Amino acid sequence: MNVSEDRLLNGAVRLRQGEHGYRAGMDAALLAAACDTAPGETVIEAGCGAGAVMLSAAVRRPGVRIVGLERDPEAAALAEGNIALNGLGERLSVRVADIEHPATGVALPEFGKFDASLANPPYFDDASRLRAPALAKRGAFLAEAGLGVWIDFLSRSVREGGTLTLVHRADRLADILTLIERRAGSIQVRPIHPFADAPAGRVLVRAVRSGRAPLRLLPALTLHPREGTKHTAEAEAILRGEADLAWS
Repeated sequence: MNVSEDRLLNGAVRLRQGEHGYRAGMDAALLAAACDTAPGETVIEAGCGAGAVMLSAAVRRPGVRIVGLERDPEAAALAEGNIALNGLGERLSVRVADIEHPATGVALPEFGKFDASLANPPYFDDASRLRAPALAKRGAFLAEAGLGVWIDFLSRSVREGGTLTLVHRADRLADILTLIERRAGSIQVRPIHPFADAPAGRVLVRAVRSGRAPLRLLPALTLHPREGTKHTAEAEAILRGEADLAWS
């Protein structure tokens, strides 16, 4: 595997990732910024890849412990190397496991239930709708067992009152809400717009296990201006690690 080294959070995180497979981008940055756990709390990330989200979340949230699950052994090995590269071995770890096939085993008894769970699930669960990505990217784009398996895992992994947070395509929001409402409540949705005058392309969705509060639609985040800088001031602050995506 050919590997490149990139810098995240204005250089605070070093990330080695494959040059030709799935590469971390804006979705990973937003998901990490949406993690609001407190020191001493535990987080599990499903499908951590090379570790962009967990590394960024750990730097943003000192004292938080994070476990990443990844089914691709090569990606998991990259994540382990990145944890060591960033000196985060005391708080971060990676397990090779496939949540879409529970028979492979996802047992973490030393952690019990987590305080929060995170995921950037594959954006397609119907192979016929997939626009033929490179073979190296197929696993990151296709949820063979369906989105419900991911949401169920995120919910089951957290304690009562724990949170589950995911980033996904905006056109799947109705499906996401239907699936989450069977397992959690107090749902909050933040639309992510590429431009202020364009429809949302992504959504960040957060819910609380056993939550009872009504659904809240939060102010949207706009990523790019039509002219001038590459990112809006708000998006740039998030990418540089100077701002979080708050849920309150």
